[in-house]
Amino acid sequence: MTRPPRILDAGDGRDSGAGHGPGFRLSSDEGQSYGHGRRRGDGSGAPVAGSGRLHVVRYAPAKLNLTLAVVGRRSDGYHSLHSVMVPLTLGDALTVSAAPAGATEDALIISGLALAATPDNLVMRAIEATRAAVGASAQREPGLGVAAETPLLTARLVKRIPMAAGLGGGSSDAAAAMDAALGVWNATLTAAQATDVAASLGSDVPFFLARGAALVTGRGEFVEPLPQLKGEPPAVLLVTPQLPIPTAAVFAAFAGGLARRPPAGPRPPATPPLPARSTSRALAVSVSLAAAMRSGLAVHGLLELAADLAGANDLLPATQSVAPNLPEFMEALSELLGRPIGLSGSGPTLWALYPSLPEARKAARIVRLGTLDGRLPVVGTGEPFVVATSMAVRPDDLPDADRDMNTGRPAHTLRPSTVHNGFDDPVRRPSGSAAHPHSPKGDDSR
Repeated sequence: MTRPPRILDAGDGRDSGAGHGPGFRLSSDEGQSYGHGRRRGDGSGAPVAGSGRLHVVRYAPAKLNLTLAVVGRRSDGYHSLHSVMVPLTLGDALTVSAAPAGATEDALIISGLALAATPDNLVMRAIEATRAAVGASAQREPGLGVAAETPLLTARLVKRIPMAAGLGGGSSDAAAAMDAALGVWNATLTAAQATDVAASLGSDVPFFLARGAALVTGRGEFVEPLPQLKGEPPAVLLVTPQLPIPTAAVFAAFAGGLARRPPAGPRPPATPPLPARSTSRALAVSVSLAAAMRSGLAVHGLLELAADLAGANDLLPATQSVAPNLPEFMEALSELLGRPIGLSGSGPTLWALYPSLPEARKAARIVRLGTLDGRLPVVGTGEPFVVATSMAVRPDDLPDADRDMNTGRPAHTLRPSTVHNGFDDPVRRPSGSAAHPHSPKGDDSR
């Protein structure tokens, strides 16, 4: 019988996983297997010291839906999607190690942003599902070097991505937990096996196995990696109102056939009408964006599409109906920033694109001031979570100038550069030390 996980809630942020490298490891899908993860989170290849046990550190990035088209309802009740998604440098940190001697169950310790300590936490579900997949694989293919022993684990999660925000934080944590558990166990799963486990955990989890920009279709189980944008990664301002918006309620509203509202922000120039066979403008924009990225889209080209992308979310009117105060907030935010405002997933996170991180940091300060002086209306239970972050770079695609001359690994992209003002962030930063990857750097948004 499977033991239920023991979940502890640390809450004070003093976690050994905080501040270490993200371990956002990327490789080609072809011939890819999962589980060769016995390396430090900084990519150095060395084990992490501590208490005589191997510690595997993984970075769990947030995601952004640049487009989200709903293209139909499946026989299993899920909706079919067409979405171009990108990972962000905002992310959680997950450290996994073998449980200490005498442990009787897997354990999870949570710090950072407040997270409900429930037995169905996706990290623990991912560990248990991965354990089952490894055991089944070992039974099917004995003698092929697949580890059959999967000892109990202790996981430490430093939470930086707001929950239920449309940023995929829980799904990303699950994907990171899968990889970290395989690393501790010295086990492997094929890409197909890993995808099956990921899809069983949630619709967004398979995307995070791609570890880069991707076109996601089906209910999320079909993932086509896309080339990186050409140029310096664009920055993204994220604004998450404290509004409870259940995803199920949004899809129920969508199924009710809500009329589409125009997106917030400056309107794009007039375009020819869509062909009759197109089901939505969001789908047309999504198909066009995926094609442009396959052909080598430059960052400036993406920024020119900002207004189109901001309107390319079929769930926007449904989300606005579930949260009636959201349209007013979006309009005020667009007017304050002078930019198109998009919605990630089913919300409530709103986003705006910027050419550089300093510009997004400046915008974060403007939003923070706008919540204080009344230019932004009060929605939800408090001031919004505000983050200036950027799209994550796939290390394999970095030019030689951005790589360390000795190791060949990325010279400066593994440590996320993020500015945020959390709801009640209790994380303590040691004085005199280097900045935490998610701490403000000089131009604090707060």
